[in-house]
Amino acid sequence: MKEYKNPFPCADIIIELNDKGIVLIKRKNPPYGWAIPGGFVEYGESMEQTAIREAKEETGLAVNLICQLHTYSAPDRDPRHHTITTVFVAQADGEPVAGDDAAVVGIFREDNLPENIAFDHREILADYFAQLCN
Repeated sequence: MKEYKNPFPCADIIIELNDKGIVLIKRKNPPYGWAIPGGFVEYGESMEQTAIREAKEETGLAVNLICQLHTYSAPDRDPRHHTITTVFVAQADGEPVAGDDAAVVGIFREDNLPENIAFDHREILADYFAQLCN
C-alpha cells in the first residue's frame, strides 16, 4: 500500500500597525530568526480564522483582515517539512506583546528589516512591499 504524504496548510499574517510599520516576531523555537506571525491551520478552521488566531496568540493584537496577498508553496520553504501558506494583510491598533512561540516582537519598515529572517519570509515581505494591497 502506498503511503501518502501531504503538505501542511498554514496561514501567515502581515500586520500593519498604524503608521509605525509591520509586526514581525523573533522565533523562540527552531528554525530561529525573525518571521511573519503565523502557523498551522487547525482542524475545522479556515485560513482566515487561523491568521486571526495566530496574530492574537503571537502578538496579542486583534486584527482586521484587509486582503489576501498570495499563497506560497515551494516544497523547501520550511526546513522542517513541506508547507503551503496563504498570506494575509491586516491592520491593528495597540502595542504588540510576544506570546506563544514568539520570543520578541518588533515593528519594522521596508528600510530596516532585520538581517536574519526565517523561512521564505524575506521573499514574502518583498512581494508585500512591491504590491501593497491597499
